[in-house]
Amino acid sequence: MKRSASILSLDPELPMAPQAMAAGPALFSLHDVDLHYGPVRALRGIGLAIHAGERVALVGSNGSGKSTLLRVLHGLLAPTSGTASCLPRNRQALVFQRPHMLRTSVQNNVALGLWLRGMKWRASRQAALAALARVDMAELAGRNAKALSGGQQQRVALAQAWAMDADALLLDEPTANLDPHAKREVEALMQEFAQPRAGRTMTMVFSSHNLGQVKRLASRVVYLERGRILADLPVDSFFNGPLPEEASLFVKGEKI
Repeated sequence: MKRSASILSLDPELPMAPQAMAAGPALFSLHDVDLHYGPVRALRGIGLAIHAGERVALVGSNGSGKSTLLRVLHGLLAPTSGTASCLPRNRQALVFQRPHMLRTSVQNNVALGLWLRGMKWRASRQAALAALARVDMAELAGRNAKALSGGQQQRVALAQAWAMDADALLLDEPTANLDPHAKREVEALMQEFAQPRAGRTMTMVFSSHNLGQVKRLASRVVYLERGRILADLPVDSFFNGPLPEEASLFVKGEKI
């Protein structure tokens, strides 16, 4: 199988994962993608394909390009060069590390996205309430969303994604800065969202520094270093097989 140009030349003894890990067309397909922030080259020659039903964890040190890659996948950033074919924005949802909440009720925060997609306001509010119940937040539907804790705001953001019936859920460090209880709650919701729903399975792509979380939630791990993909492996192979030196140091906790 041809190796992706996005993966650096490594020891030939090291395993290289196939870019296509599932049958059928890719929901996200990036070919030789570079992205520059002025003189800074944030992504370098990225080649990546993500298929329906995969649970892909993006890992790497701070500044490795994880958040930038998520924004390219969501269509918020356009590549400087290369091509990116991604799922339409209205079929995916991106949950930020610190979700943006409007200064209105929790229910309205969820309903607004549905209304903007063409649903009548009354129906949007009803659907929002059902989505909040799905994440155990219905009792706080009338509270000002700005007054919620960080963990509660993450659950509201997940309710927004659930209400939109998205095919793919992208999450940027979804449990960073949360207390242990809130982390467990958000992880449990991510696990539930990844289960089949109405005959299909939501695709999930998330960045994380929490390797325990990666082991629990991911089916595939993509390791980035200075804007390049150095490893793209099934989760078991990533944690139990040989790795490039940089990725090995990261797994051992010697890089942050």
